[in-house]
Amino acid sequence: MTGPGDGVVAEVPGAPKHSALAGAVDWRLAARTGAALVPAGPRTSRYSAEQVVVELAESSARAEGPVREVSELLDDRAVPAARIVDRPGWINAAAASMASLTGENDPGRFSGKPAGVQAGAMLAFLSTAILGQYDPFSGADGTLLLVAPNIVMVERTLGVVPRDFRLWVCLHEVTHRVQFSSAPWLADYMKHNVEVLGDVGDEPVNEMLQRLLEEVRERRRGTVAKKESDDPADRGVLGLLRATQAPPQREALDRLLMLGTLLEGHADHVMDAVGPAVVPTVEQIRRAFDQRRRRPANPVQRVMRALLGVDAKVAQYVRGKAFVDEVVGKVGMTRFNTVWTDGDTLPRTDEIAVPQRWIDRVLG
Repeated sequence: MTGPGDGVVAEVPGAPKHSALAGAVDWRLAARTGAALVPAGPRTSRYSAEQVVVELAESSARAEGPVREVSELLDDRAVPAARIVDRPGWINAAAASMASLTGENDPGRFSGKPAGVQAGAMLAFLSTAILGQYDPFSGADGTLLLVAPNIVMVERTLGVVPRDFRLWVCLHEVTHRVQFSSAPWLADYMKHNVEVLGDVGDEPVNEMLQRLLEEVRERRRGTVAKKESDDPADRGVLGLLRATQAPPQREALDRLLMLGTLLEGHADHVMDAVGPAVVPTVEQIRRAFDQRRRRPANPVQRVMRALLGVDAKVAQYVRGKAFVDEVVGKVGMTRFNTVWTDGDTLPRTDEIAVPQRWIDRVLG
């Protein structure tokens, strides 16, 4: 990899030393609540379920070589085995990861329990849609999670070749593992910004409400319409959340959103670049999968997607991939990989949509 980071996040003046989010959510209760609420996955025989687990494990290992070759992200770290889970398994893993990221809650305290129930309900909803996830906060090497019932459900819905689809999913998720293993400073960068995001400080509530009211007025006047069309971070509930935040928290959220956009777009770029060589039906899969992303959800799903920022997440894939496609097309993968050097080389909010700005700033 070109220009590896040193794994240390620079101190930001006034940044919190400990997460202010610690104790806000009872993540153990969230895990129990989510597991109790989650609907069952698709019906399948025990033999078929066991075969899915075996094939996903093999596919995740098989994806590692092509992903590293195309991405040019190389290191000498061992390749950990993927963890194949069901929906409750993903909920437990996600809750444990969030507890690690934000700080454990004292199980005897009541303050985090209402939020724990709410978080559990959201995890239950998300657990029906997640195909895979790389968790950089669990253990020294992180954990690659693949949610078997959801992968089976989607491949059946799309009518694609199961073996090809499973490998295709693994190409995307393994890329995330490679990103973090090749640039280990990324995990600390994420933690740092989450801490800043959770530090509400002593700002008067009336100032926060004033910003929210002003944002609502501008939306009614239509003065933010263009901004909303360009940036998913400014849409719907997420946009209103940003409007209530003081500048340090808004900047931390923007940094996290830009990092997420880069990670997802880069994974999609690598997946599509590798695909034709190892996934025979990749064009059919990509076409069917993109149609599924655009398919309108029912009213309840639309509300949940808005509340959880799912639509902004989908936009991240599109905007991020367009950024990576253009930069790699202009300067090549080796020079593009300068992006993984440190926080200063990550794309900024005004550079994602205009990649040449990033090229001019970072590569000169």
